[in-house]
Amino acid sequence: MENIQINILEICSLKQAVTELKKIDCDPAGVKLMQDKAVFKIIKIEKMKCKAANILKQTFLGKGGDVAVSGHSADLSQEYTSVLIMATLKQYKQALIQLKMQPWGLKQIGEKIENILKNANTLPKRIYSWKDRQLVLDGETSLVMGILNLTPDSFSDGGSYNKIDAAIQHVENMQADGADIIDIGAESTRPYDGGQKISAVKEQERLLPFLQKILPHCSVPVSIDTYKAEVAEAALAMGAHIINDIWGLQQDVSMSSVVAKYDVPVIVMHNKAENSYPMGVMADIQQFLSRSIAIGIEKGIKGENIIIDPGIGFAKTVEDNIEIMGHLDQFKKLNCPILLGVSRKKFIGHVLDLPVNERLEGTIAASALAKIKGVQIHRVHDVKAVKRTLMMMDAMIRSEI
Repeated sequence: MENIQINILEICSLKQAVTELKKIDCDPAGVKLMQDKAVFKIIKIEKMKCKAANILKQTFLGKGGDVAVSGHSADLSQEYTSVLIMATLKQYKQALIQLKMQPWGLKQIGEKIENILKNANTLPKRIYSWKDRQLVLDGETSLVMGILNLTPDSFSDGGSYNKIDAAIQHVENMQADGADIIDIGAESTRPYDGGQKISAVKEQERLLPFLQKILPHCSVPVSIDTYKAEVAEAALAMGAHIINDIWGLQQDVSMSSVVAKYDVPVIVMHNKAENSYPMGVMADIQQFLSRSIAIGIEKGIKGENIIIDPGIGFAKTVEDNIEIMGHLDQFKKLNCPILLGVSRKKFIGHVLDLPVNERLEGTIAASALAKIKGVQIHRVHDVKAVKRTLMMMDAMIRSEI
């Protein structure tokens, strides 16, 4: 008895369930039978009609799962309730077959639950190809986007690289450190303390001479950080590969058409003019990004070319940012690769009480958590340190030890 080992396992995916079942020498038939029972998921539904929630609850109870609803749901004294579903994958499969035959919108809810479960442990795979380079998102390997600011007033490194020789050297250094993408910005869009807005003409005057000189020194895709269609078109015509729009195609109505014309990936970021979230910050971001995706597709952008960014720091409090970091995995249901920019951000400085140039450890911690939560592209200043961290995270997560 002294040698008995008792441990709690947290099994999050079918792959992990199969691995653990095989470790105990479960026979193949048993593995097939048990794998769906070994994965337990809790799903939350906001603002569901009580009469529909009551049917959902009974459906899951009949399959061995459980559902928590408001105390007012049973007597219908309130119209809406939030819902927590608690079930194994096997129970979900059985309940959803029945749920999709029910009225009051339950068919659509069942389909959405199926989609969320399908994407819960798989990340989008993409291969972006240009005539002289390629960018691969394989669903496992984290990519790092190195930041090159040509601005005199960026919050972290403004004025450091607004000379061509210094910019080229920085690009070469970031590539040597493992950058998979270089993101070039010529207007400060810092989310606090107000960067100086400039015209499209001024932005091009600042950007294009540098871009022309940088492209021959860059073997990885070059992203242009701009929300102006005129600037995006000029950069793409010169040979840039990706557009990074901090207003998610919702500021300049021509941006979607430009991206569609050049058939390139576009990063759509959540942003607002002021910090106001009546629905809650997570709901607001998801609604905004869904609209950005719809705008892009309507204007001819391929769905697989859209990458989403929740916009850490932009019109968000420290508390908002930490809430977003804890729930990044919720954005996976939008079925787009997730990019995140947390590098040296103010919320890290607030938590650690540190100035901009001492926020590396906080950036690394946030990047590691983001990896676990499903982020595939990490936009950072300190390429080498974050790249090494993510390579280690990738190896540990891939092994599912």
